[in-house]
Amino acid sequence: MKQDNADAKAPLVWIAAGEASGDVLGARLMTALRKQLPDVRFAGIGGAHMSALGLTSLFPMKDLAVMGLVEILPRLRSLSRRLDMAVCDVQEKMPDVVVTIDSPGFMLRLLRRISGTGIPRIHYVAPQVWAWREHRVKKFPGLWEKLLVLLPFEKKFFARHGLNSCFVGHPVLQSGADKGDAARFRKRYGITPEQKILILMPGSRKSEIPKLLPVFGKMLHLLQEKIPSIVPVLPVSPVVAEKVLEQTRDWPIQPLLIRDVEDKHDAFKAADAALTKSGTSTLELALAGVPMAVTYRVNPVTAAIARRLIRVRWVAMVNILADRMLVPELLQEDCRPDRLAALTERLITDPVAANAQRTGFSEIMKQLEAPDQQEPAEAAATEIVQLLKKIR
Repeated sequence: MKQDNADAKAPLVWIAAGEASGDVLGARLMTALRKQLPDVRFAGIGGAHMSALGLTSLFPMKDLAVMGLVEILPRLRSLSRRLDMAVCDVQEKMPDVVVTIDSPGFMLRLLRRISGTGIPRIHYVAPQVWAWREHRVKKFPGLWEKLLVLLPFEKKFFARHGLNSCFVGHPVLQSGADKGDAARFRKRYGITPEQKILILMPGSRKSEIPKLLPVFGKMLHLLQEKIPSIVPVLPVSPVVAEKVLEQTRDWPIQPLLIRDVEDKHDAFKAADAALTKSGTSTLELALAGVPMAVTYRVNPVTAAIARRLIRVRWVAMVNILADRMLVPELLQEDCRPDRLAALTERLITDPVAANAQRTGFSEIMKQLEAPDQQEPAEAAATEIVQLLKKIR
């Protein structure tokens, strides 16, 4: 009975992530919270990383991993049911705090739906309204008690709109992407020093894979003529692993599929270049010092709408932070096998261009450090704990 009373007094954090990167972020945050609140309990939605730390996910996180204005339409009914489930679970459990991570399409609706419960709400990873659809910021007041942002310029942006936020540093600095072992990777997979390693990162969502993989396959056919020793390496998340395996079977060069995080970081260290979708992957590669180009394709209707709404000059986060075209961007119509092959060949064979990127990467990483020399997850956990103490 005493144990039950103790459990009842232990703070309950309802935490939700909607995609692979959010799952990793959530797991780090759970670990940091346990350091500051050893008796903390968790409920909510997460993937493999959060589940490994004891979270029993309300439903499979992969049900929320969808992206694109057009791509999401067939999933609306399913997403609506999952939203109802999440709202009911929060209302039933009445946690001490709700923490939502990224995935604004789902998470901000959830925060609004539970606004009448009186439960404190924290949103981690700001919606990128500074990039497009800035008018949406008018709908944010009242959605959360705290907004935790990852990028230094976001705090000023939200302040201009009358919204307080806390910059907690970028979690890529905790990713370990810069800690790989190139020799170990080459030895493990029998790759000789003369062979060139190309990282291909088509995305972690099922909706992204069909857009880039066919282009990458055709690009490799062209690139192999110029660099016969090329070894393509694809880091894949569990959500898309089977789909990637299926869609790469007919490639001219069978890619090496990497599912383990340590393997991925070793591959980064050994890599000569990378082609990646826009997103956090650009920061991981930058931290590891991998010369890269950014490419992306979405539904043409989505692209047409996005072009009318986007307010930033670049898509790649490394370019936004550098405030210049540090890495090439080949998007939509420019995402063509011939252009990607030519650009990749240049990245691999031109050391001057590669070193210029690496110098820029070092400058960017300094901007992303958390205040007070804390690790980003610890800084985020500190903000959550402060809110809990204030309320309790």
